[in-house]
Amino acid sequence: MRFLGIDPGYDRLGIAIVEKNRDTNKETVIFSECFETDKKLEVTERLHKVGQRVSEIFNIHKPEALALETLFFSNNQKTAMAVSGVRGIIIYLAQEANCVVHEYHPQEIKVAITGYGKSDKIAVTTMVKQLVANCPDNAKDDEYDAIAIAVTGLAHNGQAQ
Repeated sequence: MRFLGIDPGYDRLGIAIVEKNRDTNKETVIFSECFETDKKLEVTERLHKVGQRVSEIFNIHKPEALALETLFFSNNQKTAMAVSGVRGIIIYLAQEANCVVHEYHPQEIKVAITGYGKSDKIAVTTMVKQLVANCPDNAKDDEYDAIAIAVTGLAHNGQAQ
């Protein structure tokens, strides 16, 4: 099964396509990136850019399922609203692509990757690099988070090691 993992944001959006390699029986990164929008643009324009990029990813990589991090409480209401908009766009595009949507809380992702729900970013990144084939060496946190989210989706759906 091919999972699209997304760490949602309108400033930086972690995106990863991960699937189980049938030959090695290991999760493998097919594609990953940290998509960034121009801070000079209005939020509406930034949301449009995110929608365009995610739509391209669905069209190019044809994932069967989407694993998306849930929105956790934010002290900045403006940021929380914009990220909610990004999540809405992504979920809409997933439905248009006939993708099953799975949502995971940050603690669920940490448990799936490290075995501990309060792991820090360094621990998550370290384990992602150990667990997943074809993982980028020098990526931004958002990209590693997206890979971790996709692996969590595989694990929760009986596809992980």
